[in-house]
Amino acid sequence: MKDPSSPVCRTISTVLSRIGDKWTVLVVTTLSNGSKRFNELRREIPAVSQRMLTLTLRNLERDGLVSRTVTPSIPPRVDYELTALGLSLVKPLHAIEMWALAHVTDIHEAQARFDAEHDKAEAA
Repeated sequence: MKDPSSPVCRTISTVLSRIGDKWTVLVVTTLSNGSKRFNELRREIPAVSQRMLTLTLRNLERDGLVSRTVTPSIPPRVDYELTALGLSLVKPLHAIEMWALAHVTDIHEAQARFDAEHDKAEAA
């Protein structure tokens, strides 16, 4: 096992914290269907605030996962789309989604058992 303070572990941790963020997952998944404007993303991800969507898109652009294209017009048109690197993330995210769907019942059952045992121990 690697030392958690090693540069490799810190790098992996940083990457995983970005791609494991719920807004990143939702934005990448939404953009996997093609280019979208900011307000289209807001409509398709209604739970995200304007500020969080802006920050998420900026971070994804900085990380090279999303490209931002400004088309000069009145008002300016801004489109977001996944880069090749961003597209390479779609398949692993889909695999995690499939795993979660396949195991959600198992997880709920484990949570119920844990909570029942914890409640029993607190009552004692």
